[in-house]
Amino acid sequence: MNRLVSLLLIVVALAASSVQGFAPSSLGGVSGGSNFVVSQRPRASTRPVTRSNSRTSLQMGSQAKFGVFSPAVYAAKITLGNDKLNKIRGKGISLHSQAIGEFCTWAGAYHLRTRLIKKAKTNGDILGFLV
Repeated sequence: MNRLVSLLLIVVALAASSVQGFAPSSLGGVSGGSNFVVSQRPRASTRPVTRSNSRTSLQMGSQAKFGVFSPAVYAAKITLGNDKLNKIRGKGISLHSQAIGEFCTWAGAYHLRTRLIKKAKTNGDILGFLV
């Protein structure tokens, strides 16, 4: 009985899964040939690729992501008010930037200070502190 049930499950799974790897498609031409050749043809780029400067990619304002700590920030915004929350947030960011600077001085890597502060801002955004 167990073998019959497992065999039935395997047959149902194989019937339910549709493998389209060898099926003809509209990309392959009239005879339904391979998609590989079509996918390897060079295509014209629709827009040129531009690299942004790190200064221009820094986001400011109210475009923060919703993260793990966002509900706590919203609760603090309701209870404390926007002005008081921004003062506390600014003080916390200032203390954290000072701690990063002291660490970089201690480690002898003061040239990494700006990068680490930007990384802290990005992480704060992901975690939801900047909502």
